[in-house]
Amino acid sequence: MDLKTRFLNYTRINTTTNQIAGSAGVMPSSLGQIELGKLIVKELNEMQGITNIEHRDNGIVTATLPSNCGDGLPSVAFFGHLDTSSEHIGDTHAKLVNYQGGYIKLGHGEVLTIKDNPELNNYIGQEIFVTDGTSLLGADDKAAIAAIMNALEVITSTPSIKHGKVSIAFVPDEEQGLLGANAFNTPDFADFGYTLDCCGIGEFVKENWNAGNAVVTFHGKSAHPMNSKGNLKNSLLMAQQFITYFPRLETPENTEGRDGYYWMKKLEGNSAKTVLNIDIRDFTKEGYLDRKCFIDQACRSFNNLYGEGTLTYNISDRYENVSNYLNNTIGNMAISLAEQAYIKNGIEMKVIPMRGGYDGAVFSANGIPCPNIFTGAHNFHSICEYLPVPSLLAASNVVQTIIMTIAEDK
Repeated sequence: MDLKTRFLNYTRINTTTNQIAGSAGVMPSSLGQIELGKLIVKELNEMQGITNIEHRDNGIVTATLPSNCGDGLPSVAFFGHLDTSSEHIGDTHAKLVNYQGGYIKLGHGEVLTIKDNPELNNYIGQEIFVTDGTSLLGADDKAAIAAIMNALEVITSTPSIKHGKVSIAFVPDEEQGLLGANAFNTPDFADFGYTLDCCGIGEFVKENWNAGNAVVTFHGKSAHPMNSKGNLKNSLLMAQQFITYFPRLETPENTEGRDGYYWMKKLEGNSAKTVLNIDIRDFTKEGYLDRKCFIDQACRSFNNLYGEGTLTYNISDRYENVSNYLNNTIGNMAISLAEQAYIKNGIEMKVIPMRGGYDGAVFSANGIPCPNIFTGAHNFHSICEYLPVPSLLAASNVVQTIIMTIAEDK
């Protein structure tokens, strides 16, 4: 199947993650993820030599391409996620444009401009997938699925290509706390792997956040204005005061690169009870622990001021920095193979720290060291999301090259 057609077919299935269902423990959180999984299973069954095809009740799709050159080679896995972010929930109406420079009209008054997207200058003369201005494109992460499936089709239809054992997995609900990756937990699935869940061509991720969150609840006391003096304890004002404890410049909007932050993510309540959600992020273990300690001390200090029990809190971990698991023999091999694949395809590797989470952080912690390869897409989680076709093809070629390089000496 043509790679462009494959990707378009995937985008036509609405797989928006459902935050309410996911929070209630339902996985996959949306029926579209099941539908996309069924289509992938159908395509896998049409390929020669693919075995162990499974579509689990929780939406996870897995399959294996057995080695055709004996034992002894390390096994590799490739991962993508089935869901798309919930910033926009409408159906995707993707289209191809032949880009000749300047701005791109998407539709419905939305425009991709050079001012906001200067990297468009790198794609003059290329076909680009764009939206119609009403939804996400879904390249995050259907571009990954298309790239991996295309690579498998090329390899299975060319018996002369030598390869070791290759496993693939597509998981649901990455976009709300890496739920699918956490449910996967199959450390013997492969010796190492790669997610494809990154941005422009050439980008490569081998470090991301150590991440956690804090839920802080302020317990006030309501009273009628007629007798509120001395009786009303306004939890909203308590929360407002608590937020001022935090360094104003250590927030997402004031940080970049490897800077950590506190993000006051959500505040809701009334005078009697208010709940504050805080995201905690840092690239180093030490910095992450310091941030958790800061919140713990701030909460204790607040209770000392207002009385024990005025504030209750819970601090929890979400995922670790993948670099914690790549600094070993297997992790270094995964990185080296990717470097070779980029070079062989004439792609300049751009190593970036990922200011976010991805499934590979969970897979790595569970025994499958897993750096992150580009898909070629830009503007994730936006109606301005776009994907140059040559970049998508390059991602698929990198997957193929890694597989072939593992078996080079056989």
